[in-house]
Amino acid sequence: MSVTEAVGEEAENHPSDSPSGVAEMTQPTQEEYSWPVIRFDVPPHRTYHFYHQYRTATNPNNFLKGVKWSPDGSRFLTSSEDNTLRTFTLPDYGSDGDVSNCYTASDEDADSYAANLVMNEGESVYDFCWYPYMSTLDPVSCVFASTARDHPIHLWDVTSGKLRCTYRAYDSMDEITAAFSIAFNPTGTKIFAGYNKAVRVFDLHRPGRDFKQHSTLQGNKEGLTGIISALAFCPTQSGLLAMGSYSQTTAIYREDNMELLYVLHGQEGGITHVQFSKDGNYLYTGGRKDPYILCWDIRKAVDVVYKLYRSSEYTNQRILFDIEPLGRYLGTGGQDGFVHIYDLQTGHWVSSFQAASDTISGFSFHPYLPMAASSSGHRRYVVPDDVHEDVPLSGNENCASVWSFTTASIVENDADTNDHDFNSLSEHENLHQDP
Repeated sequence: MSVTEAVGEEAENHPSDSPSGVAEMTQPTQEEYSWPVIRFDVPPHRTYHFYHQYRTATNPNNFLKGVKWSPDGSRFLTSSEDNTLRTFTLPDYGSDGDVSNCYTASDEDADSYAANLVMNEGESVYDFCWYPYMSTLDPVSCVFASTARDHPIHLWDVTSGKLRCTYRAYDSMDEITAAFSIAFNPTGTKIFAGYNKAVRVFDLHRPGRDFKQHSTLQGNKEGLTGIISALAFCPTQSGLLAMGSYSQTTAIYREDNMELLYVLHGQEGGITHVQFSKDGNYLYTGGRKDPYILCWDIRKAVDVVYKLYRSSEYTNQRILFDIEPLGRYLGTGGQDGFVHIYDLQTGHWVSSFQAASDTISGFSFHPYLPMAASSSGHRRYVVPDDVHEDVPLSGNENCASVWSFTTASIVENDADTNDHDFNSLSEHENLHQDP
């Protein structure tokens, strides 16, 4: 069955192009572009800010769950408690490579601009991810996937906001079961989805109910138990897949045959986010109600290399962190409303800035520009007697922001390159072997 036919079956009123052939796409721009060196010792300025459109009469306590930039950097995607996904296109992106607008205090009563697309899932969104070769220049590739409670995996068209197709998994009662985590493989040909003690693999070009299922437990009961809550592929095309579970463990598998390589123990809470370093030698894991992001050397996978602190001891929220494109620094939020920046070569704290007045649920670096996006908010419980009263929120609560960083000068860039030869040294090679 073709994707176009599947759209007719799954979303009769939402015709769209077939994504066939997107796997053969490449991104030569990404290879040629040199990402600027950010000066994290200088606080960033807030370029754009959004909060009004997340406040609705039906859900005044709506909050954001996460934010992710598209692979081509043209827009970012947010997920919120109102079961809605929104995309925001970066103004003047690609015109001169510079965004000079600045959000000021006088703009507090208005959002910088409105979302260009709003897509409602109907139920709570568990996870979402961009197609890895998404490019505005090719509308066929402009898609992202999402999974929500009691729903199949949806593939959304970001040029129209309509449903492109669905990928359905069924349980033993022949009822649709929802994935808790999703990720495209590096070649963009398959969607991997995490379930309870299992992973299902869907062919991107064959929507519907066809999939391959793999148990995360081996015959000797080694592997992952519980819900597979986070997925990440190694960016160096090594074929490694990291999976986190709510059982507080992370495991590394081979993508091609789902062979278990090793299991990592040490997180204090259920895993909510996993991400490889840019060189593919290290893995970073974060857990629920766990104040530390753990760094693992996957070449040894014996001990924790170091721990990065973030204030998340008292929240069940999934707090997403990100590594900047050069692979040198990691940014993460927390309950304190600050974004903390860490040097991944040393594991030391570098700087921080206040991004909101409540929990920073997501932080994402722009893939090409010296910018980042943050999302904030948390669930606020209202006393039953005050159920009809509005929750008083400021503009810096339950909001999304885009930040612009100061970059180093050409001279500083040259000096930094001489001091840190990224071409010959791994991003962590100066770490001694013991944590």
